[in-house]
This record gives sequence, structure tokens and C-alpha cells, in this order.
Amino acid sequence: MTVAELQKQFWDKLSKVYDEREARAITRMVLEEILELDTHKLSLERFRILTSHQHVLLSEILERLLTHEPVQYILGRADFFGLKFNVNRHVLIPRPETEELVDWIVSDFASRTSDLRILDIGTGSGCIPISLAHKFPSAFVEATDVSEDALEVAEENNRLNDTKVKFLKHDILNEDLLANTYDIVISNPPYISLEEKTFMAENVLKFEPHLALFAPGEDSLIFYRRIAEKAFHALKPFGKLFFEINEAKGKEVIELMEGFGFTNIELRKDLSGKERMVKGEKL
Repeated sequence: MTVAELQKQFWDKLSKVYDEREARAITRMVLEEILELDTHKLSLERFRILTSHQHVLLSEILERLLTHEPVQYILGRADFFGLKFNVNRHVLIPRPETEELVDWIVSDFASRTSDLRILDIGTGSGCIPISLAHKFPSAFVEATDVSEDALEVAEENNRLNDTKVKFLKHDILNEDLLANTYDIVISNPPYISLEEKTFMAENVLKFEPHLALFAPGEDSLIFYRRIAEKAFHALKPFGKLFFEINEAKGKEVIELMEGFGFTNIELRKDLSGKERMVKGEKL
């Protein structure tokens, strides 16, 4: 079988599970990774005959994709903010809207890079703090998570990207933060209520870690309350708190941030027009 024939097989079968654009993107990701060819070379070598090993491996991957398993978990890699990250089912797959949050932080602090102290809460794969450490190489960057499995993945990514983020196990719901320590606190915490399960995509619900997706109990904003309260205590004067949020909860997140003393609060939409990011300042 040639590369072109296998590519068509992927498109035809994946189009029954994903929309055409996503099916083609997934196919490209898989073929580029397994055949070690970029998009241009993939086109030039479309008549190359696959080895028996490549054919078997790609057929196995296709079967897994047809069960809705995310391609990033199958390949064990995800792209984020121009960097490569290892991912597995202990961490969420880095998403484009989170890249927009990182870009907002980078733009906000572009004129001050030498002495920043940054904390990411609920770090997962470490994509946020590692990307910021890459952009601000002289900053002191810390990140926490309650999951030891997630922290293991984050440490792998720290080494992979040659950054020096300090990763710590920490339970933000039950443990405090040091006072007047950070210039920036960021979090993309669990915010999905258990009632929303029925509306979620199968590939997310079936494969991504529920610990990172669902807020415990009935209060879907519990992490935002605790983080806003503790971040206000932990930030230096004029420090800023950045949240990624549920698009339907912007007003509520703003109100709770105001309640803990944050000012100059800004709600920002992502490129899809959804309200997905909030920033507040401690004066």
C-alpha cells in the first residue's frame, strides 16, 4: 500500500466519525509522526510503498481513532505555543484557547521579563508554565498539581523543552500559598459540573482525566473561589490573576474576583468569540 492509498483510507473512515476538516488534520498528524515526514515531503512521497511494520502500526492507530480516542494520546504528543509536549491520559490535552491565554500573559508582561515570579495552579502537562518559562527565561516559574501522575508528565515536558520550572504537589482547595510572592498567578482549573456530563464530547468524557475536568460537589466554581482568595493573598501589589473559564460563567467569575478585592478586571473572548479568559489585578 502506498502513502496516498493509506491517506485516502484514513480520510474515508475518519470522515464517518469526525468532520472532514478534522479527519484530514488527524490524518496529517498521524502520517507526519509515523513516517517522519513534514507536510511538503508527505506530498512528494505520496507514492512511496509502506513497510509492513508501518502498515500494521497505522492500521492499529486508525482502529483506535475510530473509537474516538484522541490522536494526541495515541501519538503521546501535542503541540502547544510552538513547543512539543508529552501527553497521556493523566493530563488534559493542551487546547488552542489556552494558547490564547498564554499569549495574553506574554503580551501583558512584554515590557517586564527579568524578575517575574509566576505560579500556575493545576498545571497538568505543564504546558502553561513551560511556555511562559520559554518566553521569559529569566523568570522564576512554579507550578502545582494535586495529581502525582500529572506532575510526572509535567517534569518530562520540563526536560523535553529544556526549561527550569519548579513543579510541586499541592492541593489548592486545602493548602495555602505564600503571601506577597508572585507577580502572576494563572489557573485553568476544573470547572465542569457533573450535570454537564451528558453534553460533553465522547472523546473528552471517555479518555481525558475526570480529576482535571470536573469540579467536586455542586459548586462548579469552587476552584475559582479558593484560587481567587488565595491568589489575592499570594500576589504582590499590582500582581495579576489570569483564569481560563467556562464560557457561560464569565459574569460569576468576575463577581467572585471583585468580592476578593481584585480590580481592573477584564473578560476576554477567544478566537471563536466565546468568553473564555479573565484577568484581575491586585492593587
